[in-house]
Amino acid sequence: MDAQGRGRAGNIDPADQWVLNPHTGEYELRLSPSAPQSAVPGPRRAAPGRAGARRARTAPSAQGAASSASAAPAPGATALAPGRDAPAPDRTAPPRRRRRAAPEAPPPGRRGRRPAKKTRGKRILLWTGGSLAFVVLATAGTAYFYLEHLNGNIESLSDDGASTGGFRKDQPINILLIGTDKRTGAGNEGYGDAGSAGHADTTILLHVSKDRSNATALSIPRDLIVDIPDCPTKQEDGSTKIIPGEQGVRFNTSLGQDGRTPSCTMRTVTELTGVTPDNFMVADFNAVKTLTTAVGGVEVCLAKDIDDPDSHLKLPAGTHTIQGEQALAFVRTRHSVGFGGDLSRIGIQQQFLSALMRKLKSNDTLTSPSKMLKLAEAGTEALTVDSQLNSIGKLKDLGLELGKLDTKNLTFTTVPVVDNPNETVKSTVVLSEAKAEQVFAMIQDDVSFTAVAQQKKKESAAVAARLKGAKADPAEVRVRILNGGAEDGAAQQTLTWLQNEEGVTKSENAGDAPEDLSKTTLEYAPGQADQARRLADILGLSGSAMKPGESVTNSQGLPTMTLTLGKDYKGAGVKLNAPQKAPDVDKSTADKVQCAK
Repeated sequence: MDAQGRGRAGNIDPADQWVLNPHTGEYELRLSPSAPQSAVPGPRRAAPGRAGARRARTAPSAQGAASSASAAPAPGATALAPGRDAPAPDRTAPPRRRRRAAPEAPPPGRRGRRPAKKTRGKRILLWTGGSLAFVVLATAGTAYFYLEHLNGNIESLSDDGASTGGFRKDQPINILLIGTDKRTGAGNEGYGDAGSAGHADTTILLHVSKDRSNATALSIPRDLIVDIPDCPTKQEDGSTKIIPGEQGVRFNTSLGQDGRTPSCTMRTVTELTGVTPDNFMVADFNAVKTLTTAVGGVEVCLAKDIDDPDSHLKLPAGTHTIQGEQALAFVRTRHSVGFGGDLSRIGIQQQFLSALMRKLKSNDTLTSPSKMLKLAEAGTEALTVDSQLNSIGKLKDLGLELGKLDTKNLTFTTVPVVDNPNETVKSTVVLSEAKAEQVFAMIQDDVSFTAVAQQKKKESAAVAARLKGAKADPAEVRVRILNGGAEDGAAQQTLTWLQNEEGVTKSENAGDAPEDLSKTTLEYAPGQADQARRLADILGLSGSAMKPGESVTNSQGLPTMTLTLGKDYKGAGVKLNAPQKAPDVDKSTADKVQCAK
């Protein structure tokens, strides 16, 4: 097969040559023996000393494919008659790899027991918010040259030090998914702003829990007013340019505007949410069209007729299977759904992504080699990734982690916002501070939005009991405040807030703690338990943050408690404990079908 011709030989789609073996549950390359096959070009000769590493990177299925091809008789060759001795093996050829612990052959006349099939989940049950899951797995059983071809499809940009350095298997995963409004690609120049530099039109922070039991897809409105920080950005000549930040501007200008790259959107998300993304993936209009076409369309539901001249979507109420241009029109529509604004469009995009995930995990997709390889092509060509995620191997590792998640535990929600009070004609939004802080805290602390797998371990009965009992009046609470790793001035800010807002007048600023702490603590003597419970209630401290200990005195020589503000300090008046259930915000899960209204 010709790698330059994407594996086509004799007008045969290479996907059609991969056949599911019912005995092993895996796909195998079956080449027709009826006509001569052109030689498969092998990988380039490796440098001395690297041949072993080169061979080790060859996909096992490629070895299996070579074996299958060699097993077919050459044109014109005569098969051995039963009972005839086979010719002597060619000793110059490398020995065939032997399978470990092969089962004994069954007695004559009896069929051997079919080995158990591998579970579908272990083979190819993967997904991502940007449809990368199956793209990655689709290549797992293909030949080496095809993997190299897909590597050549991947476009990457520098993360400019804005990421964590890449996801890790033993930690929560945070992927920033960015859909741009750049009109590049055939047929896209007619959509709206043809000269767009490619702003962050659709942005989702995908958080996957440490144990992979649940995930949250948090949409960030493009018209949200934010502060964009200074962005060190790598230029084409290899130099670094610092693109100045801006205050009080739309979120979507964090990409494209003034030469900003996805790394600047990363920094803006960190500034906004307190969460540093591990990696980013960027998709343009073509990604929606090619990915939906590759899977044969996705099913969506409309509660009413839609006729949107701007997005070119015209569909009657009911269920429809959409792909290509129609799928792009669906995710772009906003004037005919909800309130007709960008927030309504976010809802329809979340519905679309849920439908795409369900299609990717359906038998119709999983059992089709043709669709899997089309996804591999479409996905690697449609996505731009960061420099920490720039190979099929790295994408495969990410896909394996994301594939452990069940879609019923994937929650879609949106950053809580309200209309911008500074505008007469409402066109932008600002944070709904209280709700937004709760949502951000849940993601920071790896707390699930679904009821199926809370990530925080329940405190033991003894620890939880510290919060139960009588609470002293705030005026009776005596505490000294130390800064143990919080931002400069945190102790004074908390003191001012406690005295002026909460009535804790018997409090003082005791300066810096002897050492920094990751978590805020409250130390108290046995006789101060009622005071400790009151202060814990005011600050939002958990039972584990309360530390019974010895009595200490303040600057006046009176017995006092010690509050040490750790690195988890979020600001005066902001509760320190992460909520154990989601605030009252709109949310949905990917396993349920919802109709756009």
